[in-house]
Amino acid sequence: MTSNAELLEIAATIARRAAAFAWQRRRDGVEIAASKSSLSDIVTRADRETEQLIRDALAASRPRDGFLGEESGGGSSQSGLTWVVDPIDGTVNYYYGIPAWAVSVAVVEGDSDPATWRTLAGAVVNPVTGEAFTASAGGGARLNGERLQVTTGVELPLALVGTGFGYDAEVRRRQAAFVGELIGEVRDIRRIGAASLDLCSVAAGRLDAYFERGLNPWDHAAGALIAEEAGARVAGLDGGPADRRLLVAAAPDLFEQLHPRVERFYADWE
Repeated sequence: MTSNAELLEIAATIARRAAAFAWQRRRDGVEIAASKSSLSDIVTRADRETEQLIRDALAASRPRDGFLGEESGGGSSQSGLTWVVDPIDGTVNYYYGIPAWAVSVAVVEGDSDPATWRTLAGAVVNPVTGEAFTASAGGGARLNGERLQVTTGVELPLALVGTGFGYDAEVRRRQAAFVGELIGEVRDIRRIGAASLDLCSVAAGRLDAYFERGLNPWDHAAGALIAEEAGARVAGLDGGPADRRLLVAAAPDLFEQLHPRVERFYADWE
């Protein structure tokens, strides 16, 4: 049986290799391949090439495991383990040359559904900054090998809070209206544009908290584990597992202050 530490080594090795590939493609020049849910929801050729690199590497080293990727969909698991991959999280940042994008690779036990899976290991690699965030279940979270710990003892009025917005224009307007209310209740708001890095920023103490609605499984599979292993509480509506309806991440004391405030806004959304 493969240990969580061994799975993490595979995730981190492949994520680093894929990140280096994507970074080289960025230097070569970005080509938009398609748009998805809206004109602002873009896919670059590098997204597809990077995911294929990851999928091929995992097929070679873990042929019985399943796969769930943003660009190429899923593949069934014979082992009970599934790899959940975002080849370039923060594609718009990547396209514009903003150094806030990453390759996210996680391995989960169970169905490829955040409501039921258990994440065993994950890696989030930003090649522009040279940062590799890693975690394994029960093994703690690290940044380039150094142990991470969330910031505790922060009251909501002094909290630096990260969030994100949907691709649909009307959804963004509603979310922005809520942020307009919340910004007067916290230290400030940050909108970085890559969920995996937002979660890693909570783990590293660069953000005190993060919340977002509309995330896909690959957006948070690795980052949520890294935040949790650094001491954060990560949950969704009613304190259940995070899913597309809501994800909130913060140290437990701050989570108790922020989560009800965010949940009241998002609870009635369809």
